[in-house]
Amino acid sequence: MAVPEWTLADFIHRESWWKNRGILLLNLCLVLPLLSAAVNGLDSSMLNGLQILPGWQNYFHTPEGRILGLINSAQGIGALTGIPFSPFCSDLIGRRATLAMGSAIMLAGVLTQSFATTVHVFIGARVLIGVGLAFSVNAAPLLISELSYPTQRGKMSSLFNTLWYFGSIVSAWICLGAYDRAGESEWSWRIPSLVQAVVPSLQMVLVWFIPESPRYLVAKGLESQAARILAKYHADSGDERDPLVVFEMAQIRHALKLEKEVASGTSYWTCFSTPGNRRRIFTIIGIAVFSQWSGNGLVSYYINIVLEGVGITSTRTKAAINGGLQIFNLASAITGAMLVDKLGRRKVFIISNVGMLIDFSMWTLTTALFNQSGNVAAAKATVPLIFIYYFFYDFAYTPMLVSYTLEILPYRIRARGFAIMNFVVYATVAFNQFVNPWALTTMGWKYYLVYCGWLALELLFVMVYIIETRGRTLEETAALFDGEKAPQDIMERGGEAATMTMGRQPSYPFPRPRPEKDVPDEYLELQEGSGVRNSSSRSRSHLESQSEESAVAFAP
Repeated sequence: MAVPEWTLADFIHRESWWKNRGILLLNLCLVLPLLSAAVNGLDSSMLNGLQILPGWQNYFHTPEGRILGLINSAQGIGALTGIPFSPFCSDLIGRRATLAMGSAIMLAGVLTQSFATTVHVFIGARVLIGVGLAFSVNAAPLLISELSYPTQRGKMSSLFNTLWYFGSIVSAWICLGAYDRAGESEWSWRIPSLVQAVVPSLQMVLVWFIPESPRYLVAKGLESQAARILAKYHADSGDERDPLVVFEMAQIRHALKLEKEVASGTSYWTCFSTPGNRRRIFTIIGIAVFSQWSGNGLVSYYINIVLEGVGITSTRTKAAINGGLQIFNLASAITGAMLVDKLGRRKVFIISNVGMLIDFSMWTLTTALFNQSGNVAAAKATVPLIFIYYFFYDFAYTPMLVSYTLEILPYRIRARGFAIMNFVVYATVAFNQFVNPWALTTMGWKYYLVYCGWLALELLFVMVYIIETRGRTLEETAALFDGEKAPQDIMERGGEAATMTMGRQPSYPFPRPRPEKDVPDEYLELQEGSGVRNSSSRSRSHLESQSEESAVAFAP
């Protein structure tokens, strides 16, 4: 079957993105929601840093036992409380307003935490921060994926979760600097806590100066506003009848129409109401569980136990290894994020899982050799194996957990499906926090064998259930789980609308030249192998009716 005469590859900007004023402004705007991930990493790591400080320990009388457990789990409790409600806000009042609301709640929690006078107030503040994070971390990636320029969506949404490590690194240095300056005074922990207020304050004020999601606007019947945003930030001309704008708008409108026909509900039940949705959620739950149960939880939360298990007992050495690992994690995750479009999502996941399985097996072997025979060489080999393991983990699961989840979810269930993913992540984190230390103490290195078997199952899951999504628009990608006809129909609809629009504008160069060397590989491959029916197969009267339908939305 022939491919469409006109696809996304015909309308995208072909030069460097920074040479296009609209895309440059758009990417600068997207920095603001991207910071939500950094805030999450900053807050999650800040608590570990505060507990190291003598000033914090002295002020709260060295909390331990149940109180310490509540302090450590309070943010998670708040997040689990807010997650079920966050998608309703994202869909009802918009991505920007939900992000602003989450930032305001976080700011209240941070200020309460910074000036807490009792441990109970501190715990309450942690819960409040968790609630705010639930709303912020739901809305921000939705805004990024739905607003990004088509050819940059994969990289931008992959960068979101990657920036968690940036916040973690900043947290470590802030706590160290505060300790050097303030010593054991109470300001050694109050100042780092106050630093957490910077990003929520900026988001709460500046979010109103960045554009809203065009998908949200179309879903609310505000098509003219959506077209203006796409024309300003996606089309170099700023013209609402630019072929790229018409192409995207036609796909968005048609995708929403198809979603409504298939499932008109807007509850969590909608996520399971069709075979396509059930497969999406099953895939999302799978990668959410794998993101925390791949063995990474052993180092993320209990690196002290892991390193002592191979004979590394020096506090300074352990701190240096942990600090270096966080920087290495950030570099590895950015590498994966930059290659998701080049290699493809499926290949990135397979490389990650194969690498983790091989490396974790070697890690298990070196740990066993040291524990069984005191082999010093095996102990020394464990440290580089931990770094190699994290390279493969960060290569896929840090950037792709959020990105792939948002790509495969259609608009009507995107916010809810993403909330389900976040809920599963927090639930599996709770497992790591309570089960891993007990299992490591009881079973020792033999507990690693459990993860070796689990990693083999993960690889099988990835090979069976991960579908390749690169080189497609957000609407085309989301429809992939609904059979072959749905993404083909959406692709055709965009091409038809753009073709008829170009036919109505004599000033536009028609047909547009297609210099393949300037088109990203993933889009060329899609053109060559999509197997979509040629748009000329439709009747002329049908094309004209679609053109008239599209023109209504873009009329001045």
